[in-house]
Amino acid sequence: MPQPNALKCLVVDDEPRLRRVLVRLLEGEGFTCSEAGSGTEALELLQQDPVPLVISDLRMPQMDGVTLLREIIARWPTTAVIVVTAVAEVESAVACLQLGALDYVAKPFHLDEVRARVMQALDKRSLKMEVEDYRRTLEQRVQEQARRIEELSLERLQALVHFLEEKDPYTSGHSVRVADYSARIGRQMGLSQAVMDTIALGAELHDIGKIGVSEAVLHKAGKLTEAEYRHIMEHPVIGARILAPLMRDVPPALAIVRSHHERLDGKGFPDGLKGDQLSVEVRIVGVADSFDAMTSVRPYRPALSVEKALQELEDGKGTQFHPPAVEAFLAAFPDRSALPVTTPEVRPLHLPPPVDAHGRSSPPD
Repeated sequence: MPQPNALKCLVVDDEPRLRRVLVRLLEGEGFTCSEAGSGTEALELLQQDPVPLVISDLRMPQMDGVTLLREIIARWPTTAVIVVTAVAEVESAVACLQLGALDYVAKPFHLDEVRARVMQALDKRSLKMEVEDYRRTLEQRVQEQARRIEELSLERLQALVHFLEEKDPYTSGHSVRVADYSARIGRQMGLSQAVMDTIALGAELHDIGKIGVSEAVLHKAGKLTEAEYRHIMEHPVIGARILAPLMRDVPPALAIVRSHHERLDGKGFPDGLKGDQLSVEVRIVGVADSFDAMTSVRPYRPALSVEKALQELEDGKGTQFHPPAVEAFLAAFPDRSALPVTTPEVRPLHLPPPVDAHGRSSPPD
């Protein structure tokens, strides 16, 4: 019979004589064995040194074999458990198999049978671990493939945003400039890289909903009617609807798309959110978006001067704009001649890494 490579085994039985019989048998097969006289003692030993195989009697004081089995399955699921039972207790042994024991042996022992059951249990354990490893690997591969599909979709959406802007000389480069301004504000505010990544994603895609807005209204040279203005202001809702399937795991970025025209005083669009209802990400992009819009030429007006646009930000602090975001914007540009920024180079966007149940980001593969 092949040797089990000096595997460790724990023998649990309140009868020392039976423990010794099993220990001698297993040591003869190459095992290194430890002993416990009760389930409680066994758990203490396993806590210190988990082993791949436990052979445990069912009837023991303090903690019986069934309770011990439940604890082992819950805490050390890769440990193989063989239960030992009297012939009259076979039904209990079968119940243990349903709980997760890999086999059972009946007293009095037949040594050849014990050898066979031990090897079968170890084979089952190996197969179980291989299946579990395959399952984990398969899940990881599926997740990686799904994420790659999402990244490709994101690339296409990013390209669509810039295509829409390039069709209109008035808005060309707007989204990447808004993302750049937002990043500078975020750095001044000391935000984490995870939050910065989320802001970059939402800022660059914030106007994708304009694909659903009439070009005649977007390019209208004169003042908009109330109906036309409300039509344009539907683009945040359209954009959030477009991006929802892709960005369901990044709700702060989706909030940027839907809420970048909201105001602190609740007089914005589309939901009339105000104050603490607006995330810091939304507030930052709101400042960046407004400044770039003010300093860009529009069909219905010339670009405002940098000084006038900065004054508008100052005047809107606490009503339209988040004061710390405005202050961070001003601190990011001590040299006003650097404003407005030159349109940065477009770089590929990436979805932020998944976040676990504790709010921690998983490292990228």
